[in-house]
Amino acid sequence: MITVAGFNSAIDRLVDVFALRPGTVNRSTPADERPGGKGVHVAQTLAVLGMPVTLVGLCDDAHAAEFSERLRLRGITFRAVRSPVPLRQCLAIREESGRITEVLEHGEDPGDDTRIVLDQVLRHWAVESEALVCTGSLPAGFGANYYARVATELPLPCAIDASGDALRAAADASPWLLKPNAAEASDLLGAPVTNLADATAVARALHARGVRHAVLTMGGQGAVGVDAHGIWQASLQVDGVRNAVGSGDCFLGGLMASLVRGEGLAEALRLAVACGAANALGDETGFVRLDTVEGLRPLVRVEAWHS
Repeated sequence: MITVAGFNSAIDRLVDVFALRPGTVNRSTPADERPGGKGVHVAQTLAVLGMPVTLVGLCDDAHAAEFSERLRLRGITFRAVRSPVPLRQCLAIREESGRITEVLEHGEDPGDDTRIVLDQVLRHWAVESEALVCTGSLPAGFGANYYARVATELPLPCAIDASGDALRAAADASPWLLKPNAAEASDLLGAPVTNLADATAVARALHARGVRHAVLTMGGQGAVGVDAHGIWQASLQVDGVRNAVGSGDCFLGGLMASLVRGEGLAEALRLAVACGAANALGDETGFVRLDTVEGLRPLVRVEAWHS
């Protein structure tokens, strides 16, 4: 089993407009509303790939029954911690051209007692697991070093996908796996990361700092991974992108499924890129279909990098 710490649960809402015109009235299609947040997206991908998965996260009373039932039907055990404040909303506005604008709420502070329960529930289920994934923003009130602390205190492989101060703390903690994207890596280094060569240099530096699996995602350019056995670049060009929001989360789900199965980083990158692309080709945020993933997987180009 893989446990996912996706504490900052959300409601994902996707609407379509012909063209977004700021400062004017915009007419949209009815909102497609689903359980969301990076933890949900990662957990859904793991479940589609046949991995037993437990998700730990907040849920308010208004959405508790819907969240639990939807996630149960998708093969996810949701260990919900009651939130005394409403879940945050994540709105994606998609234009006919394919451009997507996101409006993400930060979320209210759930309070000290709720944060303590989240930590206790996570630690309880993590010790029953083969690996732990800590992903996404943390609810207000958590310290930026929370993921780093969990990675060093719990005796199991821990993957971290974070940004800002949480990413900086995680990089210093030398976790089992760290997966920033280009923007997050640029912020971490204070220098632009614009291509696979830049990404490779960053991944090598993170691995030298003690990160066992250092992986950088570069959107449509692909991804780079470094471990003790080598450096690989993986890429796939696809047409017909519908909704790339959540592709990085689906990438992480595929990466973890493959690594936990012992397939090695090169093959893990292949599956991860296929999962990210499969999400981008669909309408639903942070969800992949197994037949799409399996169709894309052999098309992913994975190359060993030689300095």
